[in-house]
Amino acid sequence: GKRKLFRVKETEKHPRTQRGPRASRPHMPASYGILTATEGSGLLPWTWAEERLVRARNYWVATTRPDQTPHVMPVWGLWLNGAFHFATDRSSRKGRNLVLNPHAVVHLESGDEVVILEGVMKEIAEASALRQFADAYATKYDVKVSVTPKAQRTTVIFTLRPSTAYAWLESDYPGTATRWQFEK
Repeated sequence: GKRKLFRVKETEKHPRTQRGPRASRPHMPASYGILTATEGSGLLPWTWAEERLVRARNYWVATTRPDQTPHVMPVWGLWLNGAFHFATDRSSRKGRNLVLNPHAVVHLESGDEVVILEGVMKEIAEASALRQFADAYATKYDVKVSVTPKAQRTTVIFTLRPSTAYAWLESDYPGTATRWQFEK
């Protein structure tokens, strides 16, 4: 049979025994050929997705305009403390969209090693969290983001702690497609 590249540990198969997301196959039409969780390469471990979230340079953020049409933009961001973070101007389209409807989707650039996050964006307001974001952002991108109270009048730092995430390897989509559901 086919070699299993990504064996999921027992604790990852039954995450109710540990903190963290619960892994399963995503619900897809039968024509997509998704294998059962124990077939193919198996479910991807959450660490696989986190590694890609940490090392990504660009992230696509999808929001909804007031007229309910989609809006998608690439941003620089961070995977930090189990959540995605990015900065934008409060008057930007995505910034205004998120104030009205905080539900969003974040997708990495790659269509070959796919990671997609779904959840609700929240503004970071706590000073230590803002400083942690600014320090990590400066380290990753060599760009300073000001998080002073004056800067926060125009710049907002959003964070998305996923409620659901998806990932797969395009080269083995039916055998690696994984969905994680997170505790609220």
